[in-house]
Amino acid sequence: MPTFDPNSRYRGIDTATVTVIERDGTARQIAHLRRRFVPQPGAARAASEHVVSEGERLDQITARYLGDATQFHLFCDDNGALHPDELTAEIGLVLRVPAPRF
Repeated sequence: MPTFDPNSRYRGIDTATVTVIERDGTARQIAHLRRRFVPQPGAARAASEHVVSEGERLDQITARYLGDATQFHLFCDDNGALHPDELTAEIGLVLRVPAPRF
């Protein structure tokens, strides 16, 4: 199974295996991560808010507030976005800034 960075959204997700039967009748094991359940948006108290300006990218915003651009998924989780681009598509959009997670 893959090893994930300590800050990865997938770190700590359990693994599972499934057995599939090939056309020739042989069995093959496939390992996979179990499902990641996304927290309810706004479930945690926001550390602060950020108003999106023209030309901003979510990785830049994340680096500014959390010190690590790879943590953009925390913004997505806290703001109910499935796609990161949703959070910077509209100038003036107010984003909840998540509290850092250690």
